[in-house]
Amino acid sequence: MGKSLRVAFGETLAKIGEENDKIVALDADLANATQSKYFRDKFPERFFDMGIAEANMIDTAAGLAHDGFVPFVSTFALFGAGRAYEEIRNSVAYENLNVKFAFSHSGLSVGEDGGSHQSIEDIALMRVMPNMRVIVPADPAETEKAVRAAAQLDGPVYVRVGRPVVDDIPELDDKPFEFGKATVVKDGTDACIIACGLMVTRALEAAKKLEAEGISTAVVNMHTIKPIDKDTILKYNDKVKAIVTMEEHSVIGGLGSAVAEVLAGKAGAKFSIIGIEDCFGQSGKPDDLFAEYGLTADHAVSDIKSLLGK
Repeated sequence: MGKSLRVAFGETLAKIGEENDKIVALDADLANATQSKYFRDKFPERFFDMGIAEANMIDTAAGLAHDGFVPFVSTFALFGAGRAYEEIRNSVAYENLNVKFAFSHSGLSVGEDGGSHQSIEDIALMRVMPNMRVIVPADPAETEKAVRAAAQLDGPVYVRVGRPVVDDIPELDDKPFEFGKATVVKDGTDACIIACGLMVTRALEAAKKLEAEGISTAVVNMHTIKPIDKDTILKYNDKVKAIVTMEEHSVIGGLGSAVAEVLAGKAGAKFSIIGIEDCFGQSGKPDDLFAEYGLTADHAVSDIKSLLGK
């Protein structure tokens, strides 16, 4: 049975709250949506509902971090990375404070809420800040690992959390989660798909289709966007003839941009980015939106075959 990444986040936050009494949680009147309610219900004295006041929430979290607490801050990605950007930048990242951000309802998969609520630029906004680390888990099990890793790191961390119910990815079951180190889900010699978040499943689908056509395709789960795993990117740049990135985010400033920055000036594989092409989203079912904006296995298959000249 599947589970939403936001539920996995909420359940994990409650678990680690039992393990570390310095962990506190803050939310902006959305605990039932972000699922920080699990922590609220278990530790009401360590939970702070700040109302619809995201900037105040960030500054309060910064104050708690100054006093030795480990604040986890939750709201929708658009309201956190967008509305409270200045406070995150100046009150937390600038001071390199130990505040964790777990923003839910990211990307097109917010679905029917439409373009006004679909945060397609949050990775770019968060990764550009000095001192900020960015993690984009692919499934519920990896979300738990990401939240636990964030709690152990010293300094600001952003964990990007999705809304849809998804299954755990069987290919990740026996793979360790190491912050800052990509997970090679499947090896290959002709092409490589580097994906993050909900696109990892689609990357695996694409690799299976390509294998059926005799194209050996690696799949890399780049769960940590910052710091990016340069070694794995350069390894596959030398090993394969085509690299494609897949992300539920704008093609500007996200995973594809981070990989391109590593590859800039390097000879090797041909390269392309699959993401949202500099436009806003719209209302619709997540799978329909993925199809409309080209975030599909078939798009990855087409791009790789084109790069390989097939």
